[in-house]
Amino acid sequence: MATMHYLFFGFLSIAVLVLGRARNAAVDDKSLTGNYTEMLSTDPAVEHGNDTSVKCWARAGVRERIVDIAVEEIGVREMTGNNDGRRVEEYLAYTGLGKGYAWCAAFASWCYGKAGLAAPRNAWSPALFPLARRYTARQINQGTIRQADLFAIYSSSLQRINHMGIVCKKEGNWIVTVEGNVDNRVLCKRRPLATIYAFSNWLD
Repeated sequence: MATMHYLFFGFLSIAVLVLGRARNAAVDDKSLTGNYTEMLSTDPAVEHGNDTSVKCWARAGVRERIVDIAVEEIGVREMTGNNDGRRVEEYLAYTGLGKGYAWCAAFASWCYGKAGLAAPRNAWSPALFPLARRYTARQINQGTIRQADLFAIYSSSLQRINHMGIVCKKEGNWIVTVEGNVDNRVLCKRRPLATIYAFSNWLD
């Protein structure tokens, strides 16, 4: 009888140990698939960066998907410095253009398209900032800017928007971006809010 008693508790102990390990493994798996976001460094030195080490882990939200897709493109370069190269031409082709055209807006449009969105889809940067899509100054001051919104840079010489990109996140009076056609490539950048001409929201 004593032998049976010890055998029973021996099997029970083994079962508890196995179940405990299975549960811990499940918890570990869950912790690796949660909503983790490792964004760009806040160090001012990371102003221009070919930061291929930058990673974004996100859940299935569309804003997160857009930023994830954009970050994966960091490091893409033009082939000859003339708005060309296989990937650059893919961005341009998405908006109906061939190589040789400025491609910052085509890049942003392509990222949105890869995330499953039909718009925006235009290589003309001013077209991505219609008044109906722009944030007001009050909204910007209230901190309404969110990841995957678009930002615009204004050219005084051209008297129009001539560059744009995707917002990764806002950090105080700065935004962290991913943008194409800067130094002939896709890169991450930190820009002061004071230098931004407009923000647009194509998601809400």
